[in-house]
Amino acid sequence: MRVRPISGAALAEELADRIAGWPREAWVRVILDGAAAARPGELADRLTAPLRVRGREVLRVSAGDFLRPASLRLEFGRTDPDVFYDEWLDVGALRREVLEPLGPGRTGKVLPALWDSGADRAYRVPYRTLPAGGVLLLDGTLLLGRGLPVELAVHVWLSPGALERRTPEDERWRLPAYERYEREVRPREAADVVVRADHPDRLAVEA
Repeated sequence: MRVRPISGAALAEELADRIAGWPREAWVRVILDGAAAARPGELADRLTAPLRVRGREVLRVSAGDFLRPASLRLEFGRTDPDVFYDEWLDVGALRREVLEPLGPGRTGKVLPALWDSGADRAYRVPYRTLPAGGVLLLDGTLLLGRGLPVELAVHVWLSPGALERRTPEDERWRLPAYERYEREVRPREAADVVVRADHPDRLAVEA
């Protein structure tokens, strides 16, 4: 496997070129996946401006706003890695409210956020209609291997050592879930683009 060094700015431009290559009349659903320590949301944010320069309207959504209520998510405690892996994300809601409305022949009407996990109550945000040719940038963790309908999946990968070093102490209980993800889903094989991010200022793309 070849690894190609790339700057964050160049990566954003390269991904934006690839996304803008989709037909202008089609929505493009893009997943930015990675452990929290890999900061996939930062890459999603970095993509917004280059896509708009290319004439694509962008809608940013975070999977963290589609978690299940605490009564379900934390039923077996706050630090169970298997429950974190299997039960935290409301996959059905994410498909129904965000991804499926951007499929061919659908409405383009998307709910940007569903559940405020901090306050443990529903967000009160209106639906947004993404015009044809618009791009959805969805960031989150443990998103691959769930059958989510997308046009492009980007995985921001950390080596086990970097993941352990960069995960805060109060989130280290999640490490077994990430190990299971690597073992069962093999995100580097499942993704269309893999970004190595052990050193945030020295990224690389697997090719």
